[in-house]
Amino acid sequence: MELLKKLTEEHGAPGFEHAIRAIMRDEIEKIGATIVTDRLGSIFGKVDGSSQNVTVMLAGHMDEVAFMVSEITKEGYLRFVPLGGWWSQVLLSQRLAIITDKKTYTGVIGSKPPHILQPEERNAVYPMREMFIDVGAKSKEQVKNWGIKVGDPIVPICPFEILPDHDTILAKALDNRIGCWLAVEVLKALKEQEHPNTVFAGATVQEEVGLRGASTSPYVVEPDVAFALDVGVAEDGPGGNSNKAKLGHGPLITFLDSSMVPNTKLRNFVIEVAEEHNIPYQVDVMLGGGTDGGKFHLHKKGVPTLVIGAASRYIHSHTSMVSKQDLENGVKLLTAVIKRLDEQTFKTFLPQ
Repeated sequence: MELLKKLTEEHGAPGFEHAIRAIMRDEIEKIGATIVTDRLGSIFGKVDGSSQNVTVMLAGHMDEVAFMVSEITKEGYLRFVPLGGWWSQVLLSQRLAIITDKKTYTGVIGSKPPHILQPEERNAVYPMREMFIDVGAKSKEQVKNWGIKVGDPIVPICPFEILPDHDTILAKALDNRIGCWLAVEVLKALKEQEHPNTVFAGATVQEEVGLRGASTSPYVVEPDVAFALDVGVAEDGPGGNSNKAKLGHGPLITFLDSSMVPNTKLRNFVIEVAEEHNIPYQVDVMLGGGTDGGKFHLHKKGVPTLVIGAASRYIHSHTSMVSKQDLENGVKLLTAVIKRLDEQTFKTFLPQ
């Protein structure tokens, strides 16, 4: 889990993914794969199989939900705007890293103390626009002297930890550093095993702010088949739905989200492979969000696309949880799918 620890603890706000890209580049180079990039910053490693039947794209995304400094007040507080989807109730009193050109500073999200709130304010959801970040400065000039400026990215602080069950991982940015991790681990597995396809595995940029890297990266890969590697919502908390996704019950195969109805024949093929290899899997239906697959499947004439990933608790907050076992089974499933996939199978995915 050292790679996942490194990926999650590094910072990568949308548009500021360079530190994550450096880790991905280093891992791809260690594998000996050919590096391919687009001009927005997405990065992939290319591995050729025995006959290059089908070009397969595996893509996580490097960015995490974050913030940007939008104003420095005369008293030395920072106003901020979200980069990606945040729910204001998860923000107050959380520690953050403000990343400048030369140094990273720690701050905390502040608001009016509860003691001075009016009753109607106390019972209302506190709006993000009224929150601020306290970095311990005394004035606007002091903040500027430290090198903090409008436009600097801000990310949550949360160390990586494996909990006492030896399976549950707690960290920030699991959405979607698990996709980056899956891409690298599948690339490693395929480098050592026989398969018939050309595989590009890596990660895009700026997914959380509009699937932007997913619009450009298919032009450098030109995939026949694409897999978006991402998290889904675990609903296994108190009062959760017993039919919904849970940690530790297998990787997720998404049947529907707000950005895509997946290619059903590809979906059925993946399920068939999972059952043949006794790999547990779960089905996900999520109307409240989308993934890079929403852009991949619309590339040029269309690309058969599916989302495969892992159930996660508390996404789009300062910390989240996934199951190590689910990640390992995700690698097994994706590797088995690519080994079974050939041109004849690919043709069955296309409209007849």
